[in-house]
This record gives sequence, C-alpha cells and structure tokens, in this order.
Amino acid sequence: MSPLLSVVGSLALWVGSALLIASIAIIRPWRLYALWDDLRERLWEIRNPIAALVVVLIASAIGRSSLQTVSELVGLQLTWAIYALEGNFVAWIQATFGSPQLTMYFSSVYVYGYVFLVAFPFLAYLALPRTTTVKRLIVAYALNYGIGLVLYTVVFAYGPRNVMPDMVTSLLFTHNPEFMALTSEVNEPTNVFPSLHTSLSVTVGAFAVLTRREYPLWTPIAAWLATSVVIATMYLGIHWLTDVIGGTALALGTVYLSYQIVDGEERRDESGVGREGRRRR
Repeated sequence: MSPLLSVVGSLALWVGSALLIASIAIIRPWRLYALWDDLRERLWEIRNPIAALVVVLIASAIGRSSLQTVSELVGLQLTWAIYALEGNFVAWIQATFGSPQLTMYFSSVYVYGYVFLVAFPFLAYLALPRTTTVKRLIVAYALNYGIGLVLYTVVFAYGPRNVMPDMVTSLLFTHNPEFMALTSEVNEPTNVFPSLHTSLSVTVGAFAVLTRREYPLWTPIAAWLATSVVIATMYLGIHWLTDVIGGTALALGTVYLSYQIVDGEERRDESGVGREGRRRR
C-alpha cells in the first residue's frame, strides 16, 4: 500500500470513529433520527452554499500550482520581512517545549484532530431544525478558502522550517514520515500566509461559542482542539506567528461575513414571500 493510501485509510478510520462517538454524545440520537427523516430536504436547502464551497475547493485544487508560479513571479516577497518582525519565535517554541510526547500530540492534532474539527460542525449544524447555521458555516468555509487562495497568490513567503532548517525542525514528519505524502497533496512550501489550519480552526471555535446553547458540550471541545491546532502549526515548524495572527483575523472576518450574507439572503427570501402573499390577497 502506498504511503498516501495508508495515511488516508488511517485518517478515515480514526476520524470516522470520532464522528460516530461525537454524534451520539453531542448531537444526540433524537436529533440524528430527525436529520435522517429530513435529510433530503435539508440538503436541498443548503445546495447553493455547498455548490459555492465545491467550486472554491476545485479552483484551489486545480489552480494551486499555477498560482504558486504567479505568486513567485509577482507576489509580495515577505519571507524576510516576517522573519525580521518575529525573529526566532518559532525556533524558541521548539527549543523550549519540544518533547516526544508533545510532538506526538501536536502531530496527531494537526492531521486527525483538524479534520475532525472541520468535519463535525457540518453534521452537527445540519441536524438542527433550521439550516441557517449550517449555511453560515459552509459560507464561512468557502470564504476562508477563497480569500486564502487570493492571499497565497499575493504573498510569497516560506515557512520557518524552510528559512531556519538548522533551528526549526519539521517535527510533523519526524513523528510520522507518511504524513508528508498527504501534506504534499494539499500544500505548497510557500502556502504560509495566512495559516488556513488556523483560520478554519478559529472559525469552528467561533461557531462553537455562538452555538453554545444548542451544543454546550461541543464548545469546550472545539475550543480545546482549535487552540491545539493553532499551537501545532508553530510547534511543528510549519507556520510563523504572523501566519497565525493573519489566519485568526481571516477567521473572524469570514464568520462575520457569513452571517451578513446568509442572514441577508434569508431576509430577502422572507420579504419576497411576504410580498407574494400580499399580492395574492
């Protein structure tokens, strides 16, 4: 079995098991039963946000290498500006806190925990009676990827592991070299600003806080995982602190925009239905 298939298989097994356990413990069986009964209708209601997200993901997958070339030619060369701004902060993190136990934890969180963190809210919010929240989530994901792709093209910058190989180690690959087969399929070495792992994790954390009444147990779990992923991006030598700050700002901005877009669209739909009803009377 190829390294990529091995990692994908392991990822599917562990994340699938976590989703099953979390669905029962957090979403609860009665919501899952209701979701099953109304699944087709709810998926139809969120078809437009899903289509937008799929388009952005396909554009990212197809155009990533080409945009990498464009970025290298005309993008803002900010590697050394970032290094001048924060210096050896990431190297200090590794030197101060590095240990086999933490490396194993943050490597697992960066890969397995991150996928679970991003995937679970879709199922949880789809199980709510109204589809407004899951629409907001999907729109926020699409905005994260879309804006992130633009910023990756505009900003050309290498990560700390590339700039300081004698001081910063790629700890993700020392824990499990097979992870390289997976990350090479979705990342370029200059895809560092902003950190999309950070932006999507903080996005999920923000939604967890905003929906704490619906899923009170999910809020602390999401906060813990999101914080762990953010730290992991630096501990593993992948991102600068600057990338994390940029990813956090992107997350908060996309959450705000998702509310404006989805809620505005629903208000227009309700207004249109109201006008149509008055005309009929």
